[in-house]
Amino acid sequence: MKDVIRQGRLGGERTHDIESFLSSMDADQFIAEPDLLVDMAHLLMLVRQKIVTEEIASALMKPLLRMYQEGVPADAFDEQYEDIHAGIESGLTREAGSEAGGRLHIGRSRNDEVATCIRIRSRNEIFDQLHALIRLRRVLITRAREFGETIMPGFTHLQHAQPTTLAHHLLAYEQAFGRDFSRLSDSLARVNLSPLGAAAFASTGYPIDRKMTADLLGFDGIVLNTMDAVAGRDTAGEILAVDTILLTTLSRFCEELVIWSSAFVRFVDLNEIYCSTSSIMPQKKNPDVAEILRSRAGSLLGEFVSAITITKGLPMSYNRDLQDLNPHLWRGITRIRRDIDLLAGMIRTARFETDRMAEEAGKGFSTATEVADQLVREFNIPFRTAHHIVGHAVRKGTMDLNTLDEAAIEVTGASLSSRGLTQTIIDTALDPAVGVSIRRWPGGPAHSATEEAIFEREKVLAEDEAALFERVSRVEEATARLIREAKRIAES
Repeated sequence: MKDVIRQGRLGGERTHDIESFLSSMDADQFIAEPDLLVDMAHLLMLVRQKIVTEEIASALMKPLLRMYQEGVPADAFDEQYEDIHAGIESGLTREAGSEAGGRLHIGRSRNDEVATCIRIRSRNEIFDQLHALIRLRRVLITRAREFGETIMPGFTHLQHAQPTTLAHHLLAYEQAFGRDFSRLSDSLARVNLSPLGAAAFASTGYPIDRKMTADLLGFDGIVLNTMDAVAGRDTAGEILAVDTILLTTLSRFCEELVIWSSAFVRFVDLNEIYCSTSSIMPQKKNPDVAEILRSRAGSLLGEFVSAITITKGLPMSYNRDLQDLNPHLWRGITRIRRDIDLLAGMIRTARFETDRMAEEAGKGFSTATEVADQLVREFNIPFRTAHHIVGHAVRKGTMDLNTLDEAAIEVTGASLSSRGLTQTIIDTALDPAVGVSIRRWPGGPAHSATEEAIFEREKVLAEDEAALFERVSRVEEATARLIREAKRIAES
């Protein structure tokens, strides 16, 4: 086996250390199949532009199709080849002969070839992540519908703050993941453009058709400037950044699941398939999946920082440093779909302890805000004055009529009972369910508000799913057309 690329300018026998250092084969596992699609699209274009004959194209297309259907042979990944592109081309040349094999690379460089492969694989990963986000959001909406009237404490600073509902809490995360979906979808406008035809960086003198190859590969257009086409890796940074934000949201939810499943809180009982036990303590049920998912945002942030740092000092156009970016990209983005589906599975199978949530809902003076609001509504007291009165009562440790009267005298010089405040009014304000039901405005926790929110979020989810289906279908149709054309050439 020989690396066809080295046989001209370079000689000498490389040591294993040199070969392994220069080889990108570990990362190239991720772009082997996209490389076959790129080869086929480029070859079809060369035929149509009459740059190569159909006879030459047929000799190359047959093994390309076979590799696409059966998988790239293992010897194409040998470390003697610097990358998978050289490995595939060398294999094609051995099979089809140098007269045919030596023509595949007309009008292109490995620079635009690898850039195109990276964008194809990145696009596929984004599609997978978007599908997973649809599944996760649907689970959150479905479970929110179950718990529209499940009262629970809401928290700020991890302290009891105000009562809310479990539906309200779940819908908060659905909305956040909806923004992640939007950011990922938006990134496709920049990712799904073809660098192919840029060659090394200065295009080519052959009469190529960049739009044809872009269409065959399912791209929305081309990266116009050929220097930027081969040198730009900001799209890789963008995907890593968006996914880091996504996993940060996921990590926050997992942190809550870890806390909620603890013996101190007991808000949720996670399905045992997502838990582990101790090797020494037989009673343990540890939320290990949630804990590892919680860590993933930190790992991904490291990949993002590494990728950005690699590119920050590179002059135009292509530099070999960019090869070292790819492992960070693939380690970062190829496990996101799995992470999202694991969280969706945990939420779908979780048993929420609604009685415990209700028990905690009114603790920690979490209804104090409603008492203050009631004083404003009933007695036309300025809110800040009511805030001070209730705050004084909290300091005294109770929220009854006598305490509020004492606090009111301290703050205003007059009692509230003299203005009509009764214990019944106070007890009503202290009821968590009452406080929740009053907050019926758009986006609030009242049952009517969460029902409306569920209706609205289902509409957004349906629109997002339809848009995703359309985008994926366009790429699938382009790939099917590419394979049909490739078979036609192979059989000619």
